Amino acid sequence: MLKEALSAADCVALQLENDVERYAELGRKLRTTTFNTALTVARGSSDHAANYCAYLIMARMGRIVASLPMSLVTLYKSPLVTRDTLTIAISQSGQSPDVVEPIRYFRDGGATTIALVNDIDSPLAAAAEWAMPLRAGKEQSVAATKSFITSLVAGARLVAQWQNDPELTEGLAALPEALRSAAQVDWSPALEVLTPARNIMVVGRGISFPIALEAALKFKETSALQAEAFSGAEIKHGPMALIEDGYPLLIFATRGPTQAGLIALAAEMRTRGARVLLAAPSDVPERDLTLPTAATPDLDPIVAVQAFYVMAAHLSKARGMDPDRPRHLSKVTKTN
Repeated sequence: MLKEALSAADCVALQLENDVERYAELGRKLRTTTFNTALTVARGSSDHAANYCAYLIMARMGRIVASLPMSLVTLYKSPLVTRDTLTIAISQSGQSPDVVEPIRYFRDGGATTIALVNDIDSPLAAAAEWAMPLRAGKEQSVAATKSFITSLVAGARLVAQWQNDPELTEGLAALPEALRSAAQVDWSPALEVLTPARNIMVVGRGISFPIALEAALKFKETSALQAEAFSGAEIKHGPMALIEDGYPLLIFATRGPTQAGLIALAAEMRTRGARVLLAAPSDVPERDLTLPTAATPDLDPIVAVQAFYVMAAHLSKARGMDPDRPRHLSKVTKTN
């Protein structure tokens, strides 16, 4: 896991060097096509990457994006309207029937279908009209790291070409070096708090919420740590009842309009006795963990998760576990 996480910068560089004209062509296609509906199709870490891509599409392109409950196609056989629909699937393996079948269904119905997939020879790649390789290379670790980061990059790359935004495109070009720097950030203070922990809440909002979802999954996967992700806007509802002295919270306060509220939330949770780990950029004096930044705030989650992955691999070992052999899990999961 650690080795693959550290290789993410090279994988991103490889992806950005390839398929340049293919992404440009896709961008032109998206700019000249009318969509009444936009959907994402994914599971697990790939679904968190899809959430990030969806957020960029909604924030930058003004299109509402929903996550498709795949069972509507695979089990309920619902007569979904496919015309004027954009459907984006994200997958490392491209093998799971509940990801492949909806893409095939929507493509057969005339939708524009895109697969951001690591295995370009997979059934998912064959099912989609536009198969865009992640170029992460073979991933041995059960816990996805480099394939998740390259999924985030592919989603941002798609949006940059759709919007035809040179600033976002230039920011993407600077990501490999930003990722290398992010991998060196010291998050060892988190180990002191989380090695003995039994549970944790992971908090984000807006562009950082998909990273909170991914971090919570990795805590469960690699450290058997009961973790739940919440939006900073939701934690004051039911989840607040769980807060007690010493309760751990990891808060991702990336740059942007949600940052001030998350910093304020960290301060409030400290007054309630929570053991807060506020991850924020170096200009935030209240931070407990330093968040690396990218060339533009919309890309900050990509370098943030790189710093998190390095810590998560060390945490798993500190808790007496093997991050490369999570209990009851295998690399490729196939569901219907």
